[in-house]
Amino acid sequence: MTNADDQALRDAVLRANRLIPKAGLAALTWGNASGVDRAAGIYLIKPSGVAYDDLTADLLVPVDLESGRVVSGRLKPSVDSETHRAFYLAWPSVGGITHTHSTNAVAFAQARRDVPVFGTTHADTFSGPVRVTRDLTAEECAHEYEFNTARAIIELIGTDADAQATPAALAANHGPFTWGKDAGKSVEHAIICEAVAEMALKTLALNPAASAPQWLLDRHFTRKHGAGAYYGNDLSKATGA
Repeated sequence: MTNADDQALRDAVLRANRLIPKAGLAALTWGNASGVDRAAGIYLIKPSGVAYDDLTADLLVPVDLESGRVVSGRLKPSVDSETHRAFYLAWPSVGGITHTHSTNAVAFAQARRDVPVFGTTHADTFSGPVRVTRDLTAEECAHEYEFNTARAIIELIGTDADAQATPAALAANHGPFTWGKDAGKSVEHAIICEAVAEMALKTLALNPAASAPQWLLDRHFTRKHGAGAYYGNDLSKATGA
């Protein structure tokens, strides 16, 4: 990895981490984001327990993707580092990961209930509910807890293609993990996950039997994702006319 590549990744991961509290997704230090450089075989992640206001690009911790060892520096990575690493190893398309303790998504995680799809806002990003994992066993909590947290999510989500279709999951009694093509996109998915969780809670309060036609949900997902997607513009191709 060149110095320029390293700095670009550091800047992107720093921006992603700083967006977590700005978007209201975490109090104190309750969240972290990472970004991977697969060619270099490392990912950068927030250091453990460092306040967002104190975070700088130089403080981000580089971790070896294969071994999980810190590559340089004296700071410890986030305690969730092994969860991030397991996702990177399982899903080649993932370039960034975010974990938060946002209130409404955590409420669903603590209730051990999927975030249901009640409308098009949810379907624009997630192809189906944001699902919650099984409980971890006592043994899984006692040994390699963070890696086992990821294993339960990977078991729930499935393949790399499945991870792209619904880039979020809830760890039971814990909270949301989201991912995307880079660190910034993973935080965007965390923002959306929290928003649709809040909408779902309010929908359930108004109508516990609420539902939406699947053809409407499918239409909203496919107009933004897949071969037939037509949402948005490529500003690099704009003529300015």
